[in-house]
Amino acid sequence: MNEIVSIIVPCYNQEKYLAETLDSVMAQTSDAWECIIVNDGSTDNSEAIIDVYCDKDVRFVKLNQENQGLAASRNNGIREAKGKYILPLDGDDKIGTQYIELAKKEFEKNPKLALVYCKAEFFDAKNEPWELRKYDYEALLFANHIFCSAIFKKEDYLKTSGYDTQMKFGYEDWEFWIQLLKKEDAVVQLDSVQFFYRQRESSMLKSLQESKAKQNQMEGYIFNKHRDLYSKVLDSDLSLAEIQNVFQTRQTFKKVKKTLTYKTIYKLERAIRSLF
Repeated sequence: MNEIVSIIVPCYNQEKYLAETLDSVMAQTSDAWECIIVNDGSTDNSEAIIDVYCDKDVRFVKLNQENQGLAASRNNGIREAKGKYILPLDGDDKIGTQYIELAKKEFEKNPKLALVYCKAEFFDAKNEPWELRKYDYEALLFANHIFCSAIFKKEDYLKTSGYDTQMKFGYEDWEFWIQLLKKEDAVVQLDSVQFFYRQRESSMLKSLQESKAKQNQMEGYIFNKHRDLYSKVLDSDLSLAEIQNVFQTRQTFKKVKKTLTYKTIYKLERAIRSLF
């Protein structure tokens, strides 16, 4: 039982999409999974849909709670998980049929592997490949390029403080990867599309991207929480304002030369400011 993948599906008023998400779980080529659906105080017909799937397959488990938000829902679901591996899956997204099978093969090949993710596509309002950059630890600290539905070990999750429930506007998955991963950790991206991110006209990510104030607030929160880490990476004892300035400057330098490291961007930015 321990070798299974525990799929954690937070659900708040997602009756329109939930069945499609759960169908993608049932379609897995590997049967070594359980799916914990965290009903986060839904007021629509979501719970009735959850009950249908629980009756259909005992691997589906319902966890009811008062509304606590996405981060808390993931944490609560993971605490109940029996599997060795964890796969967070939002209640409006989908996974490809081979995701679990292929990911487990990677973990079996390398017991020290920390994270497996895959190629991805947008669907619904926008249907196109999601262009994700190749995994790079330093780059991840400055701009997230791993979506929330990557697979990791529960034992590694327990070494973190979990998804941060203070992050109400998003980016909680990015902050969790910063907690979870170390520079020396192995991370594998599968060479096939096994994740489908629903692009709705209205979504948390889209709303965050359109609201510079919220984005700055969440980035500032992350940078302040992990200030020691960023200071170490950039070889400097930084103030919060200096760290934020690096992140704001990164976009300008990325347009000039995409191969620049963020450490180089920081040094260039400091050199430019010293001229004035």
